[in-house]
Amino acid sequence: MTQQIPSTEPELAGVRNFRDVGGLPTVDGRRVRHGVLFRSGHLAHATEEDAAFLASLDLHTIFDFRNAADQKLEGPDVELPGVRNVNLPLSDPADGAEFWKMVRDGDLDQLRGILGDGKAALRMITSYRTIMTERTAEHSRVLHALAEDSVPALMHCAAGKDRAGLSVAVTLLALGVEREAIVADYLESNAKHRRYKVRRGGSAASAYTPEVMELLSPLFDARAEYLAAAFETVEATWGGVDAYLEQGLGLTPATRERLRERLLD
Repeated sequence: MTQQIPSTEPELAGVRNFRDVGGLPTVDGRRVRHGVLFRSGHLAHATEEDAAFLASLDLHTIFDFRNAADQKLEGPDVELPGVRNVNLPLSDPADGAEFWKMVRDGDLDQLRGILGDGKAALRMITSYRTIMTERTAEHSRVLHALAEDSVPALMHCAAGKDRAGLSVAVTLLALGVEREAIVADYLESNAKHRRYKVRRGGSAASAYTPEVMELLSPLFDARAEYLAAAFETVEATWGGVDAYLEQGLGLTPATRERLRERLLD
C-alpha cells in the first residue's frame, strides 16, 4: 500500500476541496514537491481570510476549468494580486442548463427518469472518457505551461472533483506518480468537508429526501470507477500512458523531464 501522508491543509471557509498535491510518490522513488501544485473547488466565494491564505502560496497561475454557465452560477474567482488566471473550460459531466435545472428543481419522478437505473453513473463515466479523448489540447496546454513557468499552480473547477480531478490526474501521470496514489488523491474529494454543497429548490423535506440524495450521489461522488474509465480510455485509444502523453498531448521527453524537475523533489 502507498504510504498516506497526513492531511495538514487548512479548511478554508469559502473554498471547498482545497489541498496540496505534494508528497505523492512516483514509481521511481521520488515525490511530488510540496507547495507547487494545489487543487480545489471554485474560488468565487473565498473569504478575505481565504484570499489572504491563497495569496500566501505565491501562486503563478490559477487554471479554472469551469465553463460560462458555472461562472454565471457561482461568480468569478476572487482576484489574487500578481496571479495569472487561465480559463480552460472542460466538459462538465452534468453539462447542459436543462440537466442542471432538473437536478436543482426536478421532482422525484423527473430525477428517477434522468438519473435512475444507473443513468447518473453512466453519464459520469461517459463524460470522463470524452474529456480524455476530446480535451487533449487543453491538457496539453496545462502540462506545457507547468513545464515552462506556471508553478506554483492551482487547478480548480466548480467542485474540484471531476474536471480538476482529471487534469490533476493527467499531470500526475506525466510525473510518473504511482497509479494507486493518483486514485487515492482523487478519492479524497469524498471527505465530508470537501464535498460540493448540493442546492435544490423547494422545501428541505421534499428536496433532500434519502431517495433524492441517492439519485444525485453519483454526480457528486468521486468514484474509482470513473477514474478507471479515464485510464482505460487512454489504454484503448493510445495503447498506454507514454503514447498518450507523446501523441495525444504532444509532450516530448525533454518537456516531460522539465515538468518532473519543476514538480518533483
